[in-house]
Amino acid sequence: MSRPDVLTFGETVIALRGGGPLRPGGTMEVSVTGAESNVAIGLARLGHTVRWAGAVGEDEAGGLVLRTLRAEGVDVSGASPDDGGAPTGLALDEPGPPALARVRSYRAGSAGSRLRACSLERAFTAAPPRILYLTGITPALSRSARSAAALALRLAAEHSALVCLDVNFRSRLWSAQEAAAVLREWAPSVDVLIASDGELPLCLPPDGPDDPAVRAKELLALGIGEVVVTLGAAGATAYAEDGSSVHAPARAVRAVDTAGAGDAFTAGYLSALLDGCDTAGRLDRAVRAGAFAVASRGDWEGAPTRTELGLLSAAAGAVPH
Repeated sequence: MSRPDVLTFGETVIALRGGGPLRPGGTMEVSVTGAESNVAIGLARLGHTVRWAGAVGEDEAGGLVLRTLRAEGVDVSGASPDDGGAPTGLALDEPGPPALARVRSYRAGSAGSRLRACSLERAFTAAPPRILYLTGITPALSRSARSAAALALRLAAEHSALVCLDVNFRSRLWSAQEAAAVLREWAPSVDVLIASDGELPLCLPPDGPDDPAVRAKELLALGIGEVVVTLGAAGATAYAEDGSSVHAPARAVRAVDTAGAGDAFTAGYLSALLDGCDTAGRLDRAVRAGAFAVASRGDWEGAPTRTELGLLSAAAGAVPH
């Protein structure tokens, strides 16, 4: 196998998205979703080679996950079907105004939560990646998934793979205290850390100042090469180990669905990093990709291709040739 640009792994579930409130006679759309696979699809659409190494159930839902990722150009040769009868997980999305929209996940005992370190090791060593992409979701799923993530960090060091960690804190999966214990241990092994301003304290002792710039500098002092702080509608700021920082405002688009915006942002950032762009170029591609995501419904469906990125710079009503 040739060396992929990025390897990622984690739980991908079936997504049932309602056309309205969950009522008799309502309609549901079927898709798949998962932070790691969303990023994988985003990178594949931008022209990169990506391997996803999650676990799925030996059921029709697991087959749909794999078929969808293959159709989007993601290598799933490292995926492992659960041989213990665990099902593929489910996410039920009931739409509504931002404050009322609800997503309920049914993942207890799912195949994705039972990801094993041995499966991850096979996927990694078959063709070590240039970048290992991790999120804070996977270690929260189970002890075996946490062990697999810890092993991936060790393998990345052995094979000189850059490590990108997206904090992606999920309070329904683990407490802030549990997350902090893991993330603070991992921090010195991370090359690129991506977090919202509210997630930064999870990676550092809790008694620091409530200032993202100061917290980012503390993380850089631990050995992290770059800290990218996402600020929602205010854009994002990247802090480098040389003390410099670059800010990029968010692109103005009509927001349709904010789900998956952070994953699209990350895919754009890593894409530009792989292409050798400077910090400003990485942030620019990231906020462009994020804008496409919020302008479309779904977690990954709106992720742009490389040729589509320039459309945000076109004049209103113009059609680039």
